[in-house]
Amino acid sequence: MATGTLRFGIRRHRVPLTLFLLIYLDLFHCQQFIIPFKAPSDCGVEEFFDISRLSCICKTGYKALTTDKGSITCQQCPTDKPTVTNDGFECIRCPASVSDEGKCLCPPGSVLVERDVNGDLLVEARCEMCNGNGPAFSVPNSSENRCERCQASFINTSCVCNPPNVLAGGICFPPGSLSTNVNPSVNFAQLKFSVQSAWFVKNLYSSAAACLLLCVKQGMCLQVFSNLTACQALGNMCVMNMHSVSGVSTDACGLFNTIFRSKAALSSTQDISYWRVNLPWLYYGDEPGLASRVLQTDPVPIGFTFRGRNKNTDIKLIAAVYNIRGEFLRWENIGGGNLQLCPESTTKQAAAFSFGTAYQENCDLSVTELVQTYPEPLFYDVFMDLGGGENRKLLPLPTLVYNQQYNGRFINQESMKNWYLSRRMFLVDALSGREKSVNSLPKVIRVASSIKIRFQLVPRTQEGEVFPPLMTVAYRDVLITDIKTQTVSTTFSVEYEMDQNEARIKTDTALGVMGGVAVLYSLLKTVSWKRRIASPLIDAETMLKFLLFYAGDLANVFFAVTVGTGLYWLIFYKAQQFVSVLLPLPAQEEQFVTYIGCAFALKAIQFLHKLILQLSVDVFFIDWERPRSKASRTVQATGELKRDPSPVSIWRTYFVANEWNEIQSIRKISPTFQIMAVLFFLEVLGFSNLALRDPWPTLQRSPQAYTASYSLTMRYGLAATLWLCIGLLQVIFFTVFHEHFVEDKIRQFVDLCSISNISVLLLSHRCFGYYIHGRSVHGHADTNMEEMNNNLKRESESLCGQRGLLPNTDIQTFQVSLTNRLRSQYDRIREPISRRNGPSRLRDASSGNPFEQSIRAYHTMNHFLGSIIDHAHPDMDYIVKDKLMFERVIGIEFLEPSEKSIFYNDEAHSFSDVLFYGNEATLLIFDTLFFCVVDLGSQSFVLAAVLTYVEQMIFRMIRIALGRKNLVNKTLVDKRFLI
Repeated sequence: MATGTLRFGIRRHRVPLTLFLLIYLDLFHCQQFIIPFKAPSDCGVEEFFDISRLSCICKTGYKALTTDKGSITCQQCPTDKPTVTNDGFECIRCPASVSDEGKCLCPPGSVLVERDVNGDLLVEARCEMCNGNGPAFSVPNSSENRCERCQASFINTSCVCNPPNVLAGGICFPPGSLSTNVNPSVNFAQLKFSVQSAWFVKNLYSSAAACLLLCVKQGMCLQVFSNLTACQALGNMCVMNMHSVSGVSTDACGLFNTIFRSKAALSSTQDISYWRVNLPWLYYGDEPGLASRVLQTDPVPIGFTFRGRNKNTDIKLIAAVYNIRGEFLRWENIGGGNLQLCPESTTKQAAAFSFGTAYQENCDLSVTELVQTYPEPLFYDVFMDLGGGENRKLLPLPTLVYNQQYNGRFINQESMKNWYLSRRMFLVDALSGREKSVNSLPKVIRVASSIKIRFQLVPRTQEGEVFPPLMTVAYRDVLITDIKTQTVSTTFSVEYEMDQNEARIKTDTALGVMGGVAVLYSLLKTVSWKRRIASPLIDAETMLKFLLFYAGDLANVFFAVTVGTGLYWLIFYKAQQFVSVLLPLPAQEEQFVTYIGCAFALKAIQFLHKLILQLSVDVFFIDWERPRSKASRTVQATGELKRDPSPVSIWRTYFVANEWNEIQSIRKISPTFQIMAVLFFLEVLGFSNLALRDPWPTLQRSPQAYTASYSLTMRYGLAATLWLCIGLLQVIFFTVFHEHFVEDKIRQFVDLCSISNISVLLLSHRCFGYYIHGRSVHGHADTNMEEMNNNLKRESESLCGQRGLLPNTDIQTFQVSLTNRLRSQYDRIREPISRRNGPSRLRDASSGNPFEQSIRAYHTMNHFLGSIIDHAHPDMDYIVKDKLMFERVIGIEFLEPSEKSIFYNDEAHSFSDVLFYGNEATLLIFDTLFFCVVDLGSQSFVLAAVLTYVEQMIFRMIRIALGRKNLVNKTLVDKRFLI
């Protein structure tokens, strides 16, 4: 019964009106295309399943009581009125024979009358003969319920089509008018040739002829008997030709579209204008912008939720399956391997239809196995099951075939406004490429190399609404050369997207605003730098310095925005109940990854800039120790004894220099613990699973379950946040606990200076730096153990003065802002040391031993700086004051040291700014970005951790080695004594 034939008649005046209404409705309203679900098993004993309508209709001898699109109720006609009227709603007694469809059948040339002039049903139908002679020239119309004047194509003397004319569909054609020439070729555009398909040669014309609707040139259409299976078979051949439309009207799609247009005046199926009576639904239409209206106008009438009592994450798809001959096989639930060619476990394949889980499976398949498994293609009309219990509804899935051509253009590879949406698809076609016979080896096979189902979230939805999903299919043409060794790659994926424009605008706005603030902050740093080097001119060096400052501040802006963005997606996507946000697609993450790259590059510039500054700091150790006794020596000329002051020991200076060398690379965190802790959380505890592109916030996953790909956005947000949190906890632990109860190397160094009777002057800028006052309150530090212990005991019992620079104060560390005069004198004294460390060609040979010059310069500098601290030079004197809070915040000094230098009290020990210790924020962010960049490139946290550790060790060794070299050059400490 599924391949029965139906009759339809069309009146001339209905055509323009119907076309107008169709166009009007398409332009101003986009249909939802929801149809009721009916399976053959749902049809009652009084019904049968119509494969073209995908619905149940009444059997012969049964009338329809009610109808609601595809839902009908049938009742058997009584024995006294056993025949159903043409409209199907009443029963009547026939005057003559009955047709195979169970309708009254009148003799040729007569019409069936079932109602009187008032529309009331007759007890028994009548057959009225039409007068075929002049002047009436009337014949039954196509519905055989009315006499109409015969067509102009008939002989004028009567309505009989006499030989050799051909009568077809109520029209009298002259001999040769019906062409039997069809184009049975299949175009394989990727290989740039066509194949005369044996299947098309055998079945194309017969299928088209059995389904054809003929029209005369005046535009009036009459339908012949349409075989439903033949129409489906013709549609299948068009699908095998990639739905492509060309100027050739005799190929499969050309014949299908001809028949489609001929049925324009007929009623549509399931109230869908693109689904014509008796035909399969292959196209949505060719109106401009139709694709966007279908895909982005009306949401699917169901919502998705990730958790809660109304949890709904199941994507229910169902397909009407047809064979190559157009026979309806079954309704088939999509969820196993029916659309997935890759052999995977059922559990993993089912994950593709869990909403929110980004699914992708790739594999290489043997061409031999494909030909053996799919000797004939199966065709799928895919629908989304909307549920509804007994009133189940289906939503057709629009299909986008990448290989579809329109007059030679691959229109579906262009912008959406040019897309031609279609319906039916297949997986493997090993039949159309057979040339000689349908049983021969195919010359070409066509495989669905990529099937992608895309869901798009409705903007600003709070109930998990999505637009109709789009199925995208890309086919690959495989030329058979060595069938035993050839393989073909295939992919099946499900992806989810939302409009990212709003998020992108917010991100760019944040970058713009914070970038503007960074400009101002960099300008303040540049002004501060200019004041500290005592240079009022704006030159190229100033511009370069501004750019370096701005690079660091802009890196912080990029870092803050990217970490915030990654954390936002991680929290809101994983924690949401009703779906309101979906992750950016990999293609949409490119800009985000670019921002991360910018942050890393700019932070690397800032880090290298600070490293170079630290390696060029001027350092000098001021030794306050004075000789305590005089040693005896014999004068050779006279033989007399002479007492000279005993030399001051250099070991204290070496000891302080060694300690300074050791603290140059210490940090507020343990890099090794940092890396191990991050790896422990990510890999051992499974925190990395939080970055998977699925909605489940679980840390442990079953090995048998499908593992989605990682979201770069969430992976970066997770890794960066975890690294920062562990680093911040370490900083808090070291600052609050370790430094107070275990060891504080910075304060220990200050104490060591006091015990050693050595002060330290550090100049990070030309006229700005730091001073550590290490002058011993006991006057001497070069003493024995007993005296040292007594001195420490007296100091602990407050029996001596305090260590501070000013009387009765404990402040030993200062920020110093020097006058130009003092700095110039400092440079003049250092000149011999600079010449010694410079190129040999710049040294003055007549100036004597360079080492002796350096020794003299050292003693001169020691005496000069000591006298400055003791206020011995009124023209280079200094004052001590507190720094304003605002000055500390913005890092700039309001007072310029024009007459006197200024020593700012600094209890925070900010001299650590010239060490790694005082730049922990920069180091921590740089390590974070380095770790994340390596991970994003390799998708391996372990490799990123190893390379980050190597990077930390390399820069630590560089800091130690070059810092030691700078210390040797600036302080005259022999490098052999730096351990």
